[in-house]
Amino acid sequence: MAFDLSAGYVAPSASNLHDLDESLPMFNIERVQLQFSISSDFVAAEVANNVLILALSTGRILRIDLDSPADIDDIDLPKKPSEIGIIKRLFLDPSASHLIVTTTLGENYYLHTQSRTPKALSRLKGVPIESVSWNPSQPTASTREILIGASDGNVYEVYIEPSSEFYRREERYLKSVYKTDGPVVGIWTDLLPGKPDLRRVIVATPSSFLHFAGRTGRSGHEGSGSIFSKLFESESATVHEISNVSSSTPSRLAISPESQDPQSLDITNSERIFAWLTSQGVLHGKLSLSSDTSELGSKVLSDSRMLPRSQIPPSQTASGRTRKVQDAVTSMILSQWHVLQLVEGRVVAINRLDDTVVFDQVVLEAGQSALGLVADIKKNTYWLFTTQEIFEIVITDENRDVWKIMLKAQQFEAASQFAKTSAQKDAVATASGDYLVGKGQYLEAAAVYGRSTKPFEEVALTFIDKGEQDALRKYLLTKLLMLKKSFIMQRLMVATWLVELYMAKLNTLDDTITTKAELSESMNTAETQDQLSVIRKEYQGFVTKYKSDLDRKTVYEIISSHGREEELLYFATVVDDYNYVLSYWVQRERWAESLDVLKKQTDPEIFYKYSSVLMVHVPVDLIEIMMRQTNLNAQKLIPAFLNYNNITKVSLSQNQAVRYLLFEINQHQSTDAAVHNTLISIYASNSTTDESSLLAYLEGQSNAHEQNYDADFALRLCIQHKRVQSCVHIYSSMGQYVQAVDLALKYDEVDLASSVADRSDTDPTLRKKLWLAVAKKVISQSSGIKTAIEFLRRVDLLRIEDLIPFFPDFVVIDDFKEEICEALEDYSRKIDELKKEMDESEETAAHIKTDIKALDQRYAIVEPGEKCYVCGLPLLARQFFVFPCQHAFHSDCLAKKVVELAGIARGKRIAELQMEVSKGMSVGPKREKAIRELDALVGSACVLCSEMAVKLIDEPFISARDDKDEWSL
Repeated sequence: MAFDLSAGYVAPSASNLHDLDESLPMFNIERVQLQFSISSDFVAAEVANNVLILALSTGRILRIDLDSPADIDDIDLPKKPSEIGIIKRLFLDPSASHLIVTTTLGENYYLHTQSRTPKALSRLKGVPIESVSWNPSQPTASTREILIGASDGNVYEVYIEPSSEFYRREERYLKSVYKTDGPVVGIWTDLLPGKPDLRRVIVATPSSFLHFAGRTGRSGHEGSGSIFSKLFESESATVHEISNVSSSTPSRLAISPESQDPQSLDITNSERIFAWLTSQGVLHGKLSLSSDTSELGSKVLSDSRMLPRSQIPPSQTASGRTRKVQDAVTSMILSQWHVLQLVEGRVVAINRLDDTVVFDQVVLEAGQSALGLVADIKKNTYWLFTTQEIFEIVITDENRDVWKIMLKAQQFEAASQFAKTSAQKDAVATASGDYLVGKGQYLEAAAVYGRSTKPFEEVALTFIDKGEQDALRKYLLTKLLMLKKSFIMQRLMVATWLVELYMAKLNTLDDTITTKAELSESMNTAETQDQLSVIRKEYQGFVTKYKSDLDRKTVYEIISSHGREEELLYFATVVDDYNYVLSYWVQRERWAESLDVLKKQTDPEIFYKYSSVLMVHVPVDLIEIMMRQTNLNAQKLIPAFLNYNNITKVSLSQNQAVRYLLFEINQHQSTDAAVHNTLISIYASNSTTDESSLLAYLEGQSNAHEQNYDADFALRLCIQHKRVQSCVHIYSSMGQYVQAVDLALKYDEVDLASSVADRSDTDPTLRKKLWLAVAKKVISQSSGIKTAIEFLRRVDLLRIEDLIPFFPDFVVIDDFKEEICEALEDYSRKIDELKKEMDESEETAAHIKTDIKALDQRYAIVEPGEKCYVCGLPLLARQFFVFPCQHAFHSDCLAKKVVELAGIARGKRIAELQMEVSKGMSVGPKREKAIRELDALVGSACVLCSEMAVKLIDEPFISARDDKDEWSL
């Protein structure tokens, strides 16, 4: 069998839904082309989860997957139609997993999606099924607990589980749980929020609509017994009844499909829509969700509305006459926003929000019989089936006009959410704002106006005229949020206006608190204080978020004009204008606040700018802060330090400039001459006469072998302020000892001059010269000869004769006769020592002469067979050398050894001499001279025990040429 399912129109997907042209029709009916041979008509049809089930009058069932329509399951019932009757109804669950088939003779069958063999439902034999309420838990392997409505008014609970065993029944149990006064044309079950056993059951008959809500029961494990009995027994139904019902009038219960649009789903809070087709029309409303079941039924029915049949346009006969439609509606289904009815071959779609007819099209030809309308509530597809044909009702952008309806009903929030284009959203916002202004809800209107394109000046003037500054502020905030970043000037103006409004509001609240007055009857002073805190936080959040849209200078002027110190400083801090903040506090001499700001800074320029004034008023705290910084240039702080030193007269131990400079030198190892010179300047210019601090610094520099200060500058300062010890130290460090001694003696600092003269590293001549200068000063200051003589005894370089020229002419020799005698005796002792040394030298020279004469008589005895210590051959075989140490060598062996051990120059000379002698130079003085020089070079020392042998200490005892076996133990 060939089956081709195709349509000329493709339904839009959710992804491109909002991009559709609204000129496209919302509803369009397309005939589905079927290409297969059948010998009978369709008698029933169902669609769920894109699975189409068709029942033929021959008892065959076609199961078609619409995603791959070429694959068709052709299924036959177990018995012929003549035995069980023609298929009357099909009931397919939303997941397309379970199918129940009922026939005209009351036979019922069950077919699972994975099976091709329908199973008879023996417990349901003879039950004329009119409706089925599937279990809300989907999909499931079994049907779980489902409710079945019969034409005799009974409601049954049944649990069907597929079974492959032949004798096992499909139904676990069957129980009648409720009885109505008419056929159950529709039944629905869903879950309620809260506990898992809360359920809602809706039962519809042609004359009554029953709403049950409550807790179901549980008996044993799943499938072991009825769970709905408790609900029907313990809960009373909320009922809506109609009278004068004709038995021939079709009645039906429809539930809206699951929403595919997240936007719509959010607005409706997942609440489904029901529609009950009656003889009077269609009753429809929301299936509200609530865990409180006591009033749920009443709420559902009170919020529902009746769509009367009179709303349906009458059909026209062939003669042009209007035809009554009261009994003409044969089928009804729900889409997301519309009620679709089949009326005398026409499909009429009515918007359930405003009861307007949006679609009315004749589909069936005269005499053509329809099976009815079917909706796939999972996939949101809609179908019309006849006995021969299938039509798909394609809905495009169904909610395109919802925003207009919501706007007309003044449901502005919903209208805004359904508005798609900017023009639509703007229309909603404008209308919503106008409505709220009319009701006096200015704050709410401000937020709405801010999202609209209503003229800015018109909205602003409205709020100004009404005196609604809070609403104006909220409007401007919303407008600023909506303005694009490229609108620089507009954003600047709006943001600046907001600053003005915030300041005015804060001042108003402050005035109210100060005077202890009430803003209104409902607001007291405490509430005003709370509001002040709220507005201040709101302002802080505003400037933090929009600081880039504000001009600093303008904002400073606005806030300053209102006298809002806290807000002014907060803005300056937010925009990182710490210069302004510091300047503000410094001008007001608020030193603690200034330091608090400075603690948070890392920009060196701020420290350089404010260090002068802060050093004068809070030097200790400032230095503490600066010592924690790592990127300061101490040279740029020198003016502040010098200014502080000139103004503040404190001791050096309390001087904060000295503290920081020493920190830079000792901790940061600063070698900057300006830093060192500044420290010396402060030390030297201090009023104290104690030079210990300055001297300690200078000595520290000398001990570290450094001189990072300018010596000439330091010397001038020390001379200017009469820092003698420091001057002397500087002269000494410069090597100018004469000037150091002269300066010390100038200020009568004899001990200081003596310490300079006593330096051991000076030249003896210079040292004597320095001592003579000191001695001259001492003699000139002494009251008598004894003082000069005592000084002479302290110095070992000076003699009495050196001091005689410094004594006055009237001094007689008797005054220092003893010293002269001691000097003469000392000279006599030294002369005797020199004579003794001369005698000893003369005796030594005589011994040397004797030894030299004896060398000519010295000889050595060579025994027969004695060998050369180098080559090991007999020594007497050729010319040889014998040393006093008794080591003997062949002359050529000794020469080679000497060449190896001697330096390059000596080895080269030996080689040259050997070459001259070997050339056969004739006997003469030249050859004799060469032989003597060669012998002297070769035989100068023994190679085994002289200095040359010491060089062999790092050579191994065994060389590569030696036989190692000889050395083995």
